[in-house]
Amino acid sequence: MIYLDNAATTMHKPAQVRRAVSEALHRGGNAGRGGHSGEAYSDRVLFECRGEIAALFGLAEPERVVFTMNATHALNIAINSLVRPGMRVLISGYEHNAVRRPLLAKERAGEIEIVVLRSPLFEPEVFLYKLEAELRRGAGLVVMTHVSNVFGYILPVERADELCAEHGVPLIVDASQSAGVLELNAAALRATRYLCMPGHKGLYGPQGTGALVCVGDRYEEEPPEPLMFGGTGGDSRAEGMPDYLPERVEAGTQNVHGIAGLREGVRFVRRTGAARILAHEREMARRIISGLALYPRVRVFAAPGLFCQTGVLSLVVRGVSCERTAELLAAEGIAVRAGQHCAPLAHDSAGTGREGSVRLSPSVFTKPSEADAAVRALARIAQREPL
Repeated sequence: MIYLDNAATTMHKPAQVRRAVSEALHRGGNAGRGGHSGEAYSDRVLFECRGEIAALFGLAEPERVVFTMNATHALNIAINSLVRPGMRVLISGYEHNAVRRPLLAKERAGEIEIVVLRSPLFEPEVFLYKLEAELRRGAGLVVMTHVSNVFGYILPVERADELCAEHGVPLIVDASQSAGVLELNAAALRATRYLCMPGHKGLYGPQGTGALVCVGDRYEEEPPEPLMFGGTGGDSRAEGMPDYLPERVEAGTQNVHGIAGLREGVRFVRRTGAARILAHEREMARRIISGLALYPRVRVFAAPGLFCQTGVLSLVVRGVSCERTAELLAAEGIAVRAGQHCAPLAHDSAGTGREGSVRLSPSVFTKPSEADAAVRALARIAQREPL
């Protein structure tokens, strides 16, 4: 299979990730619950993985890293921790349903007002202009994705952070598509309170892993609010969850074997370097863009020179539904994703509406020959499928 669906999950993992998962299944006990060797092994796995993720984002304190099931879990913790009744919450026009739906539930309950900062695709200056205008009108929270999961569009998170800091508004960043691909120094961020990410995408870990990274200097006095309540391995007689991280929001048994794999995935990213990973993925995207330029029926959504875009590409074949295009590609052994990609806001902002798009998303393991094969298959679809 030629796998070009890495924006959903990375199928091809570094070999050490698979080995770590297997070792943890054989050696790991229940972290924080016992005094035996299996428990000590699991404690070490969790501590080392926290340290690797913290270091990836320029943070020195491993306790800032809270393990979650995925980015959706992390975003729900972050949103529920910062949203207050009566707030105006600003979001970008490229948000995933993991942001949109928790906020809509609160808006429908009459608790908040959501303001969507709609801006054209690949025009970050327009987004910043609209963000600043709405911040001046008043806001209690900003939630934004770092990279659109549909179009690979890199939103200007660092500059948005500066604007939020100037207006005293906290920021939540959805790093689902940027973690492991874009370098981000969390220690330099002023308004950002949380980075939310999955482990199974750009960090090359297993599914069922993720992280909530607590940023800034207020994480101790204002820790995140737990979504779940239960055992943490300590303070068993206390009636509430601990007031310290990470245990405050880590109720229940940890996914030790998944976290062991995530630790090795993050180590792989740190050794390889996010800049090198991004460069490779962009090169694969450029091959696809260049190869499809000869076929006017294929519209590729790409920023000039990929200046504000990762290697994620969306496209449509005129006269062929996205689902049909993906089906034909799958018949040739090429895995992509078609449709709305759980991000209807992004399609509305980009003008792809209800039809959606076909998404091709390479990884560091994608070969040039695989990108070329995708081009040839799409060319055949454009030439053979009737309008």
